[in-house]
Amino acid sequence: MLRKLAISTVTAATLALSSGAALAAGAAGHVEDYAFSFEGPFGTFDQNQLQRGLQVYTQVCAACHGLRYVPIRTLSDEGGPGLSEEEVRAYIEQNFIEVYDPDLQDWRAATPNDNFPMSSLENAPDLSLMTKARAGFSGPYGLGLNPLFRGMGGPEYLASLLTHYTGSEREEFGAVLYGNETFPGGYIAMSPPLWDGAVEYNDGTEATVEQMALDVAAFLTWTAEPALMARKQMGFTAILMLGVLSVLLYLTNKRIWAPVKARAKGQQPAE
Repeated sequence: MLRKLAISTVTAATLALSSGAALAAGAAGHVEDYAFSFEGPFGTFDQNQLQRGLQVYTQVCAACHGLRYVPIRTLSDEGGPGLSEEEVRAYIEQNFIEVYDPDLQDWRAATPNDNFPMSSLENAPDLSLMTKARAGFSGPYGLGLNPLFRGMGGPEYLASLLTHYTGSEREEFGAVLYGNETFPGGYIAMSPPLWDGAVEYNDGTEATVEQMALDVAAFLTWTAEPALMARKQMGFTAILMLGVLSVLLYLTNKRIWAPVKARAKGQQPAE
């Protein structure tokens, strides 16, 4: 009876894992495994990359997509793009950022305390939390350590989406769809937003499609998880403290029970 139950359990688990892997593979298209600096337990954001990503977002993505949950002042926060307060104000002025004030019932110039504007198109999703909403890696993988070292793959998904347009087009219900190897179904309503030289980086980095895709994916990872570095540091500190506490508890346990064990050993009858 126990043998049959064990065989049934193993079979069911195997089928569940297989079906889960199949669903994960069919849920989305090809996702490239890019190596980002912030991945892994000890990874950190590259400030220069975040600044380049902000530039790509501002000059390419902001025309349609918003960052409604991101305060503009956080551009100067530690661990972020690292702009000074003066540079944040200059950024607002140079890009003519305006917000709608419900009290004035009119548009006004944004201040650092305001959030980035909302998406200007109804079908353009907000990008504030996009890397958290998209998972490039899913399903059962070995011991389940994949998310620890590579994350859930949100930035990889975005970078792959921006770099894997096929060039094909088709029309459905009067709308033009563009072939994309990463987007589920193989076609997406967004036309290819990037091309070589679409922006001129301030630091002189060559603006290839892949470079821009990686930079804006890193920036959007920061907008979704601005406290990522702080959480990693807190987690490392917690693990270290738990390790020390475990050693102390082990030594305390031995000291407390040592007399009891000695008495019990002395009371054992001689053979």
